[in-house]
Amino acid sequence: MTHKWIGLIMSAGLISVAASAPAHAGKDDGVARIVLNGEVGTLNYYFDSSREGLITGLQIYDGLVYRDPTSGEFKGDLAESWSWRDDKTIEFKLRKGVKFSNGEAFDADDVVFTINYIVDPANKIVLYDWVKWMKSAEKVDAYTVRLHLAQPYAMAMAALSGFVPMYPKDYYEKVGVSGMAAMPVGTGPYKVTAVTPGSGYTLEQNPNYFDGPKAKPAIEKIEVRTIRDVNTQLAELMSGNLDFMWQFPSDIANNLASTGEFNVTSKPGLRVGFLALDAAGRTSEQSPLKDVRVRRAINYAIDRKGIVEGLLQGGSETINSLCNPAQFGCDTNVQSYEYDPIKAKELLKEAGYPDGFKTAMGVYRDRPLAEAIVSNLASVGIGVSTEILQYSALTSKRIEGKMPISFLTDGSSSIADVAAITPIYFGLSSQDYAQDKVVAGDLQAGGTTVDEGARKAAYSRAFNRIADQAYVVPLWSYTVSYALSKDLKFEPTPDELLRFFDMAWN
Repeated sequence: MTHKWIGLIMSAGLISVAASAPAHAGKDDGVARIVLNGEVGTLNYYFDSSREGLITGLQIYDGLVYRDPTSGEFKGDLAESWSWRDDKTIEFKLRKGVKFSNGEAFDADDVVFTINYIVDPANKIVLYDWVKWMKSAEKVDAYTVRLHLAQPYAMAMAALSGFVPMYPKDYYEKVGVSGMAAMPVGTGPYKVTAVTPGSGYTLEQNPNYFDGPKAKPAIEKIEVRTIRDVNTQLAELMSGNLDFMWQFPSDIANNLASTGEFNVTSKPGLRVGFLALDAAGRTSEQSPLKDVRVRRAINYAIDRKGIVEGLLQGGSETINSLCNPAQFGCDTNVQSYEYDPIKAKELLKEAGYPDGFKTAMGVYRDRPLAEAIVSNLASVGIGVSTEILQYSALTSKRIEGKMPISFLTDGSSSIADVAAITPIYFGLSSQDYAQDKVVAGDLQAGGTTVDEGARKAAYSRAFNRIADQAYVVPLWSYTVSYALSKDLKFEPTPDELLRFFDMAWN
């Protein structure tokens, strides 16, 4: 084993891997092997809100429209064209001759069924907050559908391009929620051929895929595995069992690049990290987090800049608001909380907690960052026990009101608009731990007008109140690191989505 491999292994904390440089087999057998950091909770798209679920859905499903990741242009996908009849009605002309991966023909019945199913609260889809702006769908003829909005919505086309894939009516009515999870059927470039719950799934080219805005896949077969531990991922990559890994620390990216054995790159994304605090007292009426002085103390206690410089690096920056500065409407000129543990202790004393208190924090990723946060809080007397959970389990606990503090990240589903992130946590939904009607009202005002000036003003009011009340702890932005075998060709996009259908062999 060469010195460069030994150094990389030692830097990653690995004990043993293959004894020689990798011999990637992907190009030879035509199978690209890809790793995701988190488990896809279910392949039934509407019941999984994770990034992994969004990525998976992009390969196997299609929506009415598609947003080009380079130009940002909305293009017809399952719809050939569309027109606004008024500010709450969109008429779509559907593409003819499209078939689902099981051979069923696509038409207006599938669109009407899908939309009316997902907007019905009784069906309890996880992504309900992303679709509730729609009221219903109406069939005009076999290839024309009218979409009725519940209210004017500035992000209608963006939401349709990312969150509303079409399901086959007959198949779904036959197999139901669990059947769609076990073997999903879509119109996308790939079809699912095998599923191993908790482990991964296999995709193969969909022979029925039409000539839509997504590329026809160049790679015949994709094997997707879930490996949560980055050291294990790295060992698999180095031993030739993986062709692609991503979302790993910058120090590993630097070391991988130095070997010259992989194509390694880092790109800024829209993802931000933050702590959600139980300001409304959902977990307990006696929760210290109900006191604004305690929430401000937590903000002052965390050395965000130090954590970014020491652990994140690679272009990440601290943030002041629950949004990415690159997003439309993101106002960062708000009350900020620079690292000041003395101020934090003073505020805790004023609030009646001179010796601090104990609480719990849910974590689903980035354990080293979570440990640094816990250490910062401990230094001012706040003892935090961490619960390491899968994303879906943490989300369930949050919805049930059972998590005082949550260390979360959000990539805004790759949409450069604050309407894609902030209302999720401040829209009076089950994930809102502030329940501030003033904030929710301003966010709604910003999302229900197309006047950009009015939108920015409404969002600014919301962000200023959120900061003043310290409802969350905005932490940092993320960059995304990618490592590819020399055989694989893939160009990352700023929206932090993996398009397997854009991959090819060198």
